[in-house]
Formats: sequence, structure tokens, C-alpha cells
Amino acid sequence: MTTPAIEVRDLVKRYRKGTANAVDGVSFDVEPGQFFALLGPNGAGKTTTIAILTTTLSPTSGTVRICGHDVVREASLVRRQAGIIFQNASLDMNLTGEENVRIHAILYNLYPYRPIYRLMPGAYRQQLRELADVVGLGADVFKPVKRLSGGMRRKLEIIRGLMHHPRVLFLDEPTSGLDTASRRNLWQYIRELRRRHDITICLTTHQLDEAEEADRVCILDHGHVVALGTPQHVKSQLAHDRLYIDALDRAALRSRLVEMQVPFSEDGVFVVELDGRTAHEVVRAIDEPLTVLRTESPTLEDAYLRILAAGDE
Repeated sequence: MTTPAIEVRDLVKRYRKGTANAVDGVSFDVEPGQFFALLGPNGAGKTTTIAILTTTLSPTSGTVRICGHDVVREASLVRRQAGIIFQNASLDMNLTGEENVRIHAILYNLYPYRPIYRLMPGAYRQQLRELADVVGLGADVFKPVKRLSGGMRRKLEIIRGLMHHPRVLFLDEPTSGLDTASRRNLWQYIRELRRRHDITICLTTHQLDEAEEADRVCILDHGHVVALGTPQHVKSQLAHDRLYIDALDRAALRSRLVEMQVPFSEDGVFVVELDGRTAHEVVRAIDEPLTVLRTESPTLEDAYLRILAAGDE
């Protein structure tokens, strides 16, 4: 039986006694090589969960294992298996970008120590050049960090997080601050990493289109798992296909939709929620000649917004 890349069981995190749990009984598995997206609004518990998975925060109770290693008892082994690209920068501003990467390489013992500060091994130089080109940083990687823009520092964080070829890569808003071209290049590189090296990806993001390609999605709200499954499963459970229609006699069409007792709204045209009905069934029951007729499948963002709306009720 394959050991999960990430295994979370009944995870609880409480910051102070007498307060609500930031994470309250969260459980999920991520298989090796999967692309897993952890989503939720601010305060949902996803940042706390990621902090525990990456050994920067201790759980109150429950168990978490990364590649079979317990995050509490075997934290050093977990760190060797995991690459982390956090949303907030953690660079030494007094060094160059390359020096920040080099220190990371030394700490992870990536290359034989041959006073690496004076002699960069060929494999190191090649990997640094490749990653710098992928994220669009290029030769700017050798500039002092304090002279780099916010977006360039973001690219440097990404380079550093990928240097030790992690088996599990945690991405916390990885494309924040990146331009469109760099964002596209980064995701192309991540896809290639997964294909070549079977790397497991754990993503948190507010760019929900980035999670559409995930193998599985977990949505947290108020510390609880409120949806878990493939993006298609989550969408089918929480949102429905829509039918967009309109007619010259809009009053007659409106009356007909009310008579049919189908849920609809008006947003320039009539938007019908296809909850248990097909578009063909609805259109066939309408006598008025239609001037607009199209269908639209729900996005992950549609399902996500439904969850947030339900949680606020």
C-alpha cells in the first residue's frame, strides 16, 4: 500500500484556552504525485494548517505525516522532504539573490562543500540558471535583494524553494506579485516537475483558476472541512449548470419561467439554474421565440462562493 505524501488525521489547533479552534478536526490525504489545493477565506484555518504541515507550528492534537514522517517527532526529516514557498518574503536583504539561494543550498547540503562561497559547483550554477530563466529573473538573481522589486523577490523565493528537489512542494500564494508571463512560466515548470519527478503539490491560493487543474480540492471554513474531492465533484455538489435565455417578449418569458417553477435571476438576460433539469427540458417547455440561448458550466469559484455564502447565513 502506497504511503500518502500528506496524511492529516483529526488535526486540531487552538491558540488559547476558551477560544474557538483555528483548525477543528481536519482530516485529508494526498497521494504521491497529486496536485492538491487547500482553499478557504481569510480566517478559515488554511494558513494554520499549512504552518503545521511544514513544521513551523505545532498541533494541539491529531497527527500529521509528510512522506510517512511525523511533523512533530521527525520534523528534520519532514523538512528535507518538503519545499516551501511562503506568501511572505523571508529573504536576507543584505545579501544578493544568489547568496540567499547559496545559503539554502549549504543548509540542505545539496552539494559537496568546497568552500561554496568562493567556488560554485557546475551543477549548482546550471540549476540556478535554469530556475532563474523559468521564473523570468535571469541575471537579476545576482543583484542585491534590496534592489529587487517585490515581484522579483517573489521569483527569488520560488527559486530557493525548488533548489533541493523536494518530494512535496508547498505553495502559499506562489504567483502573488508575478506578472502574467511569469505566472504562466512558473505553472508550466511546476507541471513539468510533476511529470518528471512525481512531485506532490499542495497549493493555497486566492486565484481559484489555479486550482481548477488540481486532482483534489479541500475547502476550509471556520476551521472545518466543508468540501473535499475532485474539482468536478465539488462543483457538481455545490453549483449547477446555468442556462442563459432571453426573448423579445420578456414579460411572457418571465411569466413562463415562474409558471415552470425553475429558479432564475435577471442579469441583462434570464439566468436559469439547471438544478435537476436539463437545458433541453427547459427550452422545450418555452413557447416564446428566444433571442439568446446558451449554457455555462459552473467554475470552482462559483462553488467556492456558494460555500462562503452558506457559511455567512
